[in-house]
Amino acid sequence: MNTGSADTNAPDLLDELDDAVAAAAFRRLVGHLRHRHDAQNIELMGLAGFCRNCLADWIRDAGFEGDKSTAREVIHGMPMEEWKATRQSPATPEQLTAMEESLKKNQ
Repeated sequence: MNTGSADTNAPDLLDELDDAVAAAAFRRLVGHLRHRHDAQNIELMGLAGFCRNCLADWIRDAGFEGDKSTAREVIHGMPMEEWKATRQSPATPEQLTAMEESLKKNQ
């Protein structure tokens, strides 16, 4: 995967990370995002180019056999409809612009 090393011949320590350690860190990240529901997905997209829904897509890419809706429920800790109704506020034009600019950096 070599995502951060300047020397392309050097091993990436992330690739050497034990799967159990990586899984524990992932669960902690998801738990943190569930707790910090004030950090809106649109804000995460605008700053980092990914959000909770991306994490749901990534677990499916990694082999999770559930559908998109179930994957989102795993990450959000509740059905997406409930999340939207209780945790998500409408995106502002500024947030949408920041997200679009951020996503350009992902390409």
